[in-house]
Amino acid sequence: MNDLTIHCPPEPPGAIAPERLAALVGSRLCHDIVSPLGAIGNGLELLQLSGAWPGIDASPEMQLIAESVEAARARVRWFRVAFGHAAPDQRLSMAELAALFADVEKGGRIRLRLEAEGDLPRPEARMILLALMCLETAMPWGGSVLVCRGASGWRLVAECSRTKPDPALWSWLDAAPGRERPEAGASEVHFPLLAGFARAAGRPLAWELDGTGGEIAF
Repeated sequence: MNDLTIHCPPEPPGAIAPERLAALVGSRLCHDIVSPLGAIGNGLELLQLSGAWPGIDASPEMQLIAESVEAARARVRWFRVAFGHAAPDQRLSMAELAALFADVEKGGRIRLRLEAEGDLPRPEARMILLALMCLETAMPWGGSVLVCRGASGWRLVAECSRTKPDPALWSWLDAAPGRERPEAGASEVHFPLLAGFARAAGRPLAWELDGTGGEIAF
């Protein structure tokens, strides 16, 4: 039996690139979720300040709710930069990037260290966060990552006791065109997104991964 060749129709004029469409969807979702989360947080603060229920602020139930809301707000802040739309002229300060790192450290097993000064374009910040998510996938048992900026660009250097390598998944970050790659699951979507945003920005990715760490540079 002859192989069946499927020809995909060309994109119509004015079509939105898949990476940009995903970013716009991410921005919309984060925008719509952050407002009710903020309202819940404000309501918890009012309950804690109210004298109608003495000691409610110290109850384990209230502390659990407050911690869960703050963790959700932190994750949305991260997703807003990692998956949301980023205009080329938007900037992010190092203080804002460090705050995002601090949010992740609170609820995870990854320790982050930032060595850079000044600010950076938001599209670069998006690539940094997506690259961190790739390294986090390879270090499910925890570790540390140094994020630094040099003359040649950004480097993210990870160290851990052991990694969980997946060469097929990491092949998304290779520049070879037309290569067969595995379909990424929802928990791995940061790999094809990082590859797509890097390609669109003309920023080639370099990476390596071994048994005790790895590195992503662009």
